[in-house]
Amino acid sequence: MGTRRRFSRRSTSGGRRNRRLRGARPGSELPELSVHTWHAKDRELAETGLVTVARRLPAVIVQATRLAWRASPGDTAATISLNLLAGIFTAFWLLATTGVLTALFSTGPTPDRVRDALPSLALVAGAVALRAGLQACAGWSQSRLNPQVRRLAELRLYEATTAVHLAALDDSEFLDELQRAQTRGLTSAPRVVQQAVDVLTGAVGMIAAAGTLGVLHPLLLPLLLLTALPEGWASVRSARMQYLTMFSLVEVARRKWILSDLMVEREHAAEVRSFTMRPFLLEQYDRQADHQRVVELDLARRQTIAKVSGDVLKGFATAAVYLALGLMLWKGAVPLAVAGTAVLAIRSGQSYLANLVFAVNQCYEEGLYFGDYLSFCEKAERRIPRRALPGAREARERLPDDFGRIRVRDVMFTYPGADVPSLNGISLDLRRGEVVALVGENGSGKTTLAKIMAGLYDPDAGEVRWDDVPLTKVPPREVWERIAVIAQDYTHWPMTARQNITMGRGREHVPGEDESPALLAAARASGAAEVVDDLARGYDTLLDRRFKGGAELSGGQWQRLAVARGFFRDAPLLICDEPTAALDARAEHQLFERIRTHADGRTVLLITHRLASVRYADRIYVLEHGKVIEEGDHAALMARGGVYADLYSLQAAAYGAGASAADPRAPAG
Repeated sequence: MGTRRRFSRRSTSGGRRNRRLRGARPGSELPELSVHTWHAKDRELAETGLVTVARRLPAVIVQATRLAWRASPGDTAATISLNLLAGIFTAFWLLATTGVLTALFSTGPTPDRVRDALPSLALVAGAVALRAGLQACAGWSQSRLNPQVRRLAELRLYEATTAVHLAALDDSEFLDELQRAQTRGLTSAPRVVQQAVDVLTGAVGMIAAAGTLGVLHPLLLPLLLLTALPEGWASVRSARMQYLTMFSLVEVARRKWILSDLMVEREHAAEVRSFTMRPFLLEQYDRQADHQRVVELDLARRQTIAKVSGDVLKGFATAAVYLALGLMLWKGAVPLAVAGTAVLAIRSGQSYLANLVFAVNQCYEEGLYFGDYLSFCEKAERRIPRRALPGAREARERLPDDFGRIRVRDVMFTYPGADVPSLNGISLDLRRGEVVALVGENGSGKTTLAKIMAGLYDPDAGEVRWDDVPLTKVPPREVWERIAVIAQDYTHWPMTARQNITMGRGREHVPGEDESPALLAAARASGAAEVVDDLARGYDTLLDRRFKGGAELSGGQWQRLAVARGFFRDAPLLICDEPTAALDARAEHQLFERIRTHADGRTVLLITHRLASVRYADRIYVLEHGKVIEEGDHAALMARGGVYADLYSLQAAAYGAGASAADPRAPAG
């Protein structure tokens, strides 16, 4: 009951807010949505008119044709040629109708007039049947194009998003463009091809009708074209309104999607309830939805006004056409049979015109969204490291299969949109077979440095070398194939237990085949084997309870699978980024023992807040505000009495081990 009253009050206040918004620019009541740079395009888009459509539409059609041709040259050629042939037979049956009417309106007995009209009538029937058959075949070819175009468009988008430089995904403007491309932009790809074909179909039919009128009498042609202007103006204006509204609501849509995910996904459900977050989330969602509702209601009103205005003007234009035809008939400028054919041609032309205007409207509208898709793909492809492209000249060197030393020199890095660098002139070394630890408080740059050393980010200044090879001179994939990562924020892949371990470096398992020795070794070394033994179908168990027969794991069990995935790669560099965050003290100790055993002969970069875990590291680097402030092994850093010693002593005291803090052999916790 309380909830109902709360929403009732909100609805009342929402009504007052809506009245204020009716005259406001979209986003004015949501100040956080009114500062984005992409709103600068509004003026350019608002100036779009018939001339702009006429100028841009050919480019949209060319882009759609290229996409269709790449998807299926045969179906594209068939669709275009069959529609052109259908247009020829449209003109043929209209002209043949003149012969039928001439014979029927001539003098003489009715049977003779009907008999004289039969040859022309047979031509009309044959032309109509052939046109129908050609249009049916063209429709079949067009329907075959849609799924092929959709597949091609999806592949291009996801090929770009999975290869783009990782820093792009930290850029809010890039993410906004991705949202537009992935939602309406991606679905517009097959639609713009379909609408481009419809434009062709309508244009061919319109040309056939117009050509017929031009043959019958030259003055009839401009009269027919006059009826196109009002509806074309209204359609273009409506499309522009729709696009600008969508453009202004992009971030609202993103926020609604995020909030809806928080309210419906199982992984958030317990926290939503235990922290009584339901009213807060609903209020936030309702705020965004209310803003969207006001903007869309205003859009509906403006589109209706534009449509009614276009329909009224079209009515006046149509009346003028028939009045002119009547005057020409009265003055004897055209015979009665020609006037009858002209009426059919005008009706046919208006039908094709309506289809053409609708197709132009839809093609232009979808073309705007398709332009977002193409623009994003081009920008994303430019943000793919050039050395990652096949045959790139930038990738002139190759990494050794193993390395003797990784050298970081004077590395600087700032995240997109950030004012303060995350790394500020860092230098350090990793030698083969060493365990090197990065420690420091949150935000000190540990994870960022690890990602740069792994080739996931390029430094703004400085360089990282594996032996004597700078990472900026090799394809990123060569680096990634030589690293394994055990991360704190690992993905719960909705796949089988086997795929969770072997994905990225393995082959598809054949049912009935024994498990590979590498898989079993990684599972045993990480403790994941104990997890898999308790699953109903073992390694073939789907780890997603949203699907029938799926299982759900605890945080610690997922962590063991993530560790097994890292061990399975058998890479020379193992990066452990807070790998024990989801584990209890006993499991944490066991995991570090497993990592230490697995690391025999490998290089380990260990990032952790649990300083008891780094006591056995060969070298420890202490980071603060993106700089290395201390370096050495545990004993040396404790003797120095600096930041590391303070942090270690605090943690040791918390575990009741303060008396042995300086002794690396003493247990901590």
